[in-house]
Amino acid sequence: MTKPYRWMSALLLVLSGWLLMSMQPARAQMLPALTGGQSDCVVVLHGLRRSAWAMSRIEDTLTDVGYQVYNQDYPSTSAPVETLAQQEISQALDWCRARAVEQIHFVTHSMGGILVRSYLQERDIPELGRVVMLAPPNQGSEVVDRVGDWWLFRKLTGPAGQQLGTGPDGIAASLEPVTAEIGVIAGTRTVDPWLSWMIPGDDDGKVSLPSTRLKEMRDYLVVPASHAFIMRKKAVIKQVLTFLQHGYFAGHEEGSA
Repeated sequence: MTKPYRWMSALLLVLSGWLLMSMQPARAQMLPALTGGQSDCVVVLHGLRRSAWAMSRIEDTLTDVGYQVYNQDYPSTSAPVETLAQQEISQALDWCRARAVEQIHFVTHSMGGILVRSYLQERDIPELGRVVMLAPPNQGSEVVDRVGDWWLFRKLTGPAGQQLGTGPDGIAASLEPVTAEIGVIAGTRTVDPWLSWMIPGDDDGKVSLPSTRLKEMRDYLVVPASHAFIMRKKAVIKQVLTFLQHGYFAGHEEGSA
């Protein structure tokens, strides 16, 4: 089998896995009822082709310790990043503000972090607290560089997926540093070996370690987790909570960015 056909076969296998993962049962669309008493809100944003279910363990943990949590599906493949950021984050902020919270934090997976950075390019969030990004393609994804122009990839990932390359035309290259306390958690395991083959150095199956970093981040943590499941790991969720409460990851009291 020639190399082009091997690539096509591998991509079809991986993208079919993405499709199956995106079909996980989603939470009901009705927003959670106001319970009162909590002073902070956390907006949880899933990644490309995922659903609110992917972030449900984080949601449950944060709710249990007293945060009010906004975690809803959004149509991640339907529009460019800038449009999604304006629509989805504005809606989330309205929900939090209706609860008269003191601070609004964000916990994101993958492209969700890019939505937050995009929103903050032109808009302020006066109540902005801390931001935890899980496996974010902050400098783009090398996978998109390799297969972004393939018909099947474009079909499955939509306009936003096309923006996630590392080159000068990708959205990562256009985003300026933002003023926020940001913690980044990156992974080094993969369930996508064929995609990892396209990525130089250590990676999580979608994004290389260097591509997850931000100049303005306050703390940085590397864990043995894959891009697909990093948000479901108990140890990662514990670190998310630590950063939201203290501004650093456990064992990183002075930060390590």
